[in-house]
Amino acid sequence: MNTVDNTIWASLPVPAFLIGADDRILDVNSAGEGFLNASSKSVIGVPIWDMIAIDAPIEDAFDRARTNGTPLFVNDIDVGSGNRAPLQCALQIAPLSGRPGEMIMLISPRELAGRMTQSHSVKSAAQSAIGMAEMLAHEIKNPLAGITGAAQLLSMNLSQEDLELTDLIVAESRRIVKLLEQVEQFGNLSPPDLKPVNIHDVLDRARRSALLGFGAHMKIIEDYDPSLPLAWGDPDQLLQVILNLLKNASEAADPKGGTIRLHTYFEHSFRLRRSDGTGQSLPLQVEIIDDGPGLPEDIRGDIFDPFVSGRENGTGLGLALVSKIVSDHGGWISVTSVPGRTVFRLSLARVPRDYESKEKS
Repeated sequence: MNTVDNTIWASLPVPAFLIGADDRILDVNSAGEGFLNASSKSVIGVPIWDMIAIDAPIEDAFDRARTNGTPLFVNDIDVGSGNRAPLQCALQIAPLSGRPGEMIMLISPRELAGRMTQSHSVKSAAQSAIGMAEMLAHEIKNPLAGITGAAQLLSMNLSQEDLELTDLIVAESRRIVKLLEQVEQFGNLSPPDLKPVNIHDVLDRARRSALLGFGAHMKIIEDYDPSLPLAWGDPDQLLQVILNLLKNASEAADPKGGTIRLHTYFEHSFRLRRSDGTGQSLPLQVEIIDDGPGLPEDIRGDIFDPFVSGRENGTGLGLALVSKIVSDHGGWISVTSVPGRTVFRLSLARVPRDYESKEKS
């Protein structure tokens, strides 16, 4: 797409997908990322029918529209994905002029005028801000380093009253740099290097790290299923997920301390539903349970969106990064929260059977 096309594509207020002749996703706009709760990097190249679940026999009609070069419009059907419940939508599909076999799909949820509009607007704005920060972070951090250094030099010859001002400059400059570094993680995070992982080893590393630092005031209890099979994931990225969740629970707790329980179990029936009736099995369950005050009611539904935070001066990036990593693993994350009990639940895949067979042979 050229610059004008890219501008129009990014500005579309509804989820939009560019689909190749092999039915794989070639591109997705910001609203589409929000609809899937997944980044474009994680879905490009994936078959569209693995990402979009439609409660109607749409594949044959889709193929006819491609073959005949005619648009297709379907109204009032349920459309969902592995990361969200189905919504009643209107579906528009059309061949892309001058690009044989390629199709464009637009999904218009019925709630677009209400809740969905607000949600996608927030996500689009957040993703635009993240993208701009990734491009400009280096340019911003350099002058901030100069400002910090200059303030430190000035502080050597100032009175105590003026020294408070230079200390404020240094502290705020460092806070902005830290925020930019967190934003950069969204763009710099590489795809997960999937391999067999003992999730209990990851949890133990995270627990020990937390108790030596931000969670020193907390009591962390292990409640593990010892028979849990190996997970299929990136151990370093999963460690980052658990650390972020532990940090979130520790910061929300009473300064005098609280309790966090790490609970694992196997749920054989947990699957992500796909359009063909099959789905991804995610039987490995990891729960991080704390006895803190709970999530504010007004943000519970948006807690995984960028820049949504329940803490004063919180960046709202920690849980957004957690959601991104889990989505890139093909997993699922959810939260339930009432005062005195908040549960973040991760659902992960086990090692594929074909990988186990190769290892044995």
